[in-house]
Amino acid sequence: MTETGDAQRERVDVLVVSLGSTAGLRAADDELVAALRRAGADAALARATPPRAVRTLALTDLAWARAARDAAREALRTTAPRALVYSSTTAALLWPVPGAIRFDAPSAGNRPGRHGLWQRPLERRRLAQAPLLAPWSQGALREVRGAHAPAIVVPVPVEPSGPAGGERDISAVTYAANPRKKGLARVIAAWEAAYRPGETLVVAGADLIVEAEGVAVAGKLAPSQFRALLRRARVYVTAPRREDYGLVQLEALADGCRLVTTAAPGPYAALPLARELDRRLVGDDLAGALRAALDDPLPGYAERATELLAPFRRAAADALVAERLLPALLGGGTPPPATPAR
Repeated sequence: MTETGDAQRERVDVLVVSLGSTAGLRAADDELVAALRRAGADAALARATPPRAVRTLALTDLAWARAARDAAREALRTTAPRALVYSSTTAALLWPVPGAIRFDAPSAGNRPGRHGLWQRPLERRRLAQAPLLAPWSQGALREVRGAHAPAIVVPVPVEPSGPAGGERDISAVTYAANPRKKGLARVIAAWEAAYRPGETLVVAGADLIVEAEGVAVAGKLAPSQFRALLRRARVYVTAPRREDYGLVQLEALADGCRLVTTAAPGPYAALPLARELDRRLVGDDLAGALRAALDDPLPGYAERATELLAPFRRAAADALVAERLLPALLGGGTPPPATPAR
């Protein structure tokens, strides 16, 4: 993906344009760049500068799309990549030149009604114009409507954050960086119904005031601190309104937690794993599921979770990147000079 003045710019194999609007997206993009480098590619990362907050979701997406476009343009002034990857679909909406698109979910799935009025039609064009799609899951790909580029599903890798077998002195943990989206009110209501003296639910991800017995607020934590919290918890509980992937749920399973969750709509890669591990812990009766997870856990749950997570481990993702994604990105050799996209 080059323009004029290539001799003055650094040649790289892949430039990843990262929206990075959430901690999960930033971590996923860092993992992708690292995997490309382990596969032998010279990969660079251009991350959007967070825009100022605006009132509506449609305006928020526009602000972030502009920020991603600016990041791409700035990177293209100093680098001459053979391939571009935009992460996610919002990063590709105003792209300066075409590239592959990596995403956890399309706007067609998570921007209903007026929330995606301008994003959805433009997204359909970009998904058709892109040379390649790299969704995080099959569920994300299924939400793509209409014609689209060839696709290679590459999960975001998840690894245990520490040794197993430590003390589980916390009854349950939930993550509430976006309390409404993550269904915190529903989780708290279920906890109040299920609570027994001496048990503790820890709420992480946001500085909140929660007035409920047995609830402690850990606030915003560094990723390593949050994973350490998961290693101490018996249960991870969540009630998302919609789940685009469920990275935190996968991390909880990797760190030995039992997963209690509603059957939220969306790609939700962790949901089929939760059902296979223990169907009692998946459904609308969160209070009953909490009690089952705390009082009557199925034997071997953590060991079976480790087996089911094999396709999500870093070794599996690295193999996909090296054997399929990178060759697909670079397979045509150096492409002709790119022209600005409409």
